[in-house]
Amino acid sequence: MTEENNNVKKHCGSKKGAMLAYGVIQLGTSVISALSLAAIALNFCLVKQEAKVFASCVEEVRESGKSASNAVHYCNGGN
Repeated sequence: MTEENNNVKKHCGSKKGAMLAYGVIQLGTSVISALSLAAIALNFCLVKQEAKVFASCVEEVRESGKSASNAVHYCNGGN
């Protein structure tokens, strides 16, 4: 009977290790996903700010009398 109990304990221990590894991997992937989503959200904020700056640049250049296409060209780095 003790030999049978030892076999059951050994088998159960390997299941515990596998479940622990699965849990750690699951938690790790969740953390990585959360960090990725945060990075994407930050990039959207930066793009929004850049779009505002670009739009204000185009408006300023248009007010000086240039056409819309010339204003866009100028704000993109053209002469």
